[in-house]
Amino acid sequence: MRTASYVIFWAFATAVVVALITLPISLQAHLIAGTIVVGAMILLKFLRPYGVWRLIALGLGTAIVLRYVYWRTTSTLPPVNQLEDFIPGLILYLAELYNIGMLFLSLFVVAMPLPRRKSAPPLPAEAPTVDVFVPTYNEEPELLATTLSAALAMDYPAGRLAVYLLDDGGTDEKCNADNFVAASAARERRTQLQALCAGLGCTYLTRERNISAKAGNLNNGLANSSGDLIVVFDADHAPARTFLTETIGYFGQDPKLFLVQTPHFFINPDPLERNLKTFKAMPSENEMFYGIIQRGLDKWNASFFCGSAAVLRRTALQTTNGFSGRSITEDAETAITLHATGWNSVYVDKPLIAGLQPATFASFIGQRSRWAQGMMQILIYHRPMLKSGLSLPQRLCYSSSALFWLFPFVRLIFLVAPLFYLFFGLEIFTASGPEFIAYVFSYMVVNLMMQNYLYGRYRWPWISELYEFIQSVYLLPAVISVLVNPGKPTFKVTAKSEELGTRRISELGLPFFIIFAVLTLGVIATYWRTITQPYNADTTLVVGLWNILNLLMAGCALGVVSERPEGRGARRFPVKRRGQISIDGRTAPIVTENVSVDGVAIRVLSKGFDTLPVGSRGEVSFETTIAMPRDALPVRVARTASDQKGLVLGCRYEPSDPVHSRIIADLAFSDAAIWSDFQKARRQNMGVVYGTLRFLRIAVFQTSRGLSYFFGLYRFARSNSARRAAE
Repeated sequence: MRTASYVIFWAFATAVVVALITLPISLQAHLIAGTIVVGAMILLKFLRPYGVWRLIALGLGTAIVLRYVYWRTTSTLPPVNQLEDFIPGLILYLAELYNIGMLFLSLFVVAMPLPRRKSAPPLPAEAPTVDVFVPTYNEEPELLATTLSAALAMDYPAGRLAVYLLDDGGTDEKCNADNFVAASAARERRTQLQALCAGLGCTYLTRERNISAKAGNLNNGLANSSGDLIVVFDADHAPARTFLTETIGYFGQDPKLFLVQTPHFFINPDPLERNLKTFKAMPSENEMFYGIIQRGLDKWNASFFCGSAAVLRRTALQTTNGFSGRSITEDAETAITLHATGWNSVYVDKPLIAGLQPATFASFIGQRSRWAQGMMQILIYHRPMLKSGLSLPQRLCYSSSALFWLFPFVRLIFLVAPLFYLFFGLEIFTASGPEFIAYVFSYMVVNLMMQNYLYGRYRWPWISELYEFIQSVYLLPAVISVLVNPGKPTFKVTAKSEELGTRRISELGLPFFIIFAVLTLGVIATYWRTITQPYNADTTLVVGLWNILNLLMAGCALGVVSERPEGRGARRFPVKRRGQISIDGRTAPIVTENVSVDGVAIRVLSKGFDTLPVGSRGEVSFETTIAMPRDALPVRVARTASDQKGLVLGCRYEPSDPVHSRIIADLAFSDAAIWSDFQKARRQNMGVVYGTLRFLRIAVFQTSRGLSYFFGLYRFARSNSARRAAE
């Protein structure tokens, strides 16, 4: 009886919605209805942003979106007998349907995400044994020393934790390669890392051959270890002291739990954040995924393994012969396989690791290309919507995650669509200017409002579009290559610890300057059509505004590919530790002001150190949060400053012993609360209006900066060429 009541209710509700969506009304009536809906959404946002009121607001927005879809389907497609209009018009229509479909999938996933888990369950009386895997391929020993040291410093019962360095850069295959130089480098690397592991107290593992990339490396770790639980950290992901105590307890609550995933927090900006100077003010790109989407996935038991910062159950991995290696995204593929066999997952929304993002635009694109190709492989190999063993919500969640990576097709279609009309006069969207304003404008505003409801604190308006735009040019061929040949992509390691010493235009930047030039011609074409065809001025102006929006996006992209000089870019965080400094036979008490993986700022608490020359070398010792051999950390004074409270020294570490890496890791990574505070400071909902104005300001400035880089470097190159010719 109850089931029948539900069916009747939803059938009635559907009939009412369909009737309202298809109701013939005038343009004025639709514009008024859209205005009322936007006003109601704004009012609810201020007064009742949570719970059922949030769903009501999203439901109102959905009605406008569906009304737009109905109008778009029945009134705007070009006639089929005009193929030059119909074919590009149909492509644009399908691109819009994809966007709307992804919006509805997003609504399903994150309309009501799980609240953040408040505290982890306590560890069981007999804590499970834990093996920590740190896979590496070509990372520097100094970087690995920091990650391994932080892993060794995690709070856990003595004798229950083992740390393994899984080295795929020193395999037998590489050490015995025909290329003598490469083989010598691999043997030297193996020797260095073996000594590092021996000095720190962890285990070095390698294998005979580099098979199945990271998945094969992890599976080799499984074969040579025995812990109940497996923790995976990327080579540049250093954990906080509390990582295990915040995650392990969940496994005692659910014997079918295979995964506890935590977010990836980064201490350096990605290329967009660095070049637009938004790192400290704007939520990072990954925060939308880790801050809201993963919590939405968690609600449906679909939170998936992200390759690092996670704990997995060995017995679960054994049921599927270890980590999956058919695709180049072994993490998500492993998760979908285990979810399909009845295992469960948990997501803990606390930053418990600190890592490094790609510093250059080229490395950023390389990383995203691997993600896109891997998710396309999962879409092809596993067909999430049809995969047996998954629940319907899990199928929708995995489909949403995989289908997202088709955005390069859509983003580039939206880029060129207005040019069909402006350059060639093709009418691929049959609507008048007033119809554009009534339907398209209300749809866009409602869409922005819905995104603000879903992601307001985690993503500024238009920033998602910018991230997609800067990736689309290069991800499109990457995605097409997988669709044509799913087995073609190979795993490529993301570059770490890159440095930018001078300003430059990225080697991948030229296409964006070409796109900007073409869109500028579109502005000229808008003016020409408005003058020569005044009877179509309303349509021309609307399409021209669309092209100008694309031009602003392209202008922002010029700023992204115009790379600012910066070193490793390790961000400093406030850490207060007492200690002492010894330089030139003098000793004084100190307290740390802030800390990074590269250096530390210390305040000298003694008047005997009024001045100190830059370049001075000495040793500092600190209070530590873990038991370790007492030792002093060698440092070099990089800068000095004085204020009313005394002398402040900026010091660079100069580690020479494994124990120094442990001291640095303890200083920089012991307290995860610092990272949470940094995230909270950036998570401010700007609102649609102010966020749009902020984006316009960024776009104008970055356009001028990008063009100045381009012409300035071009003039510099010409002057150098002329000078060499004269010589």
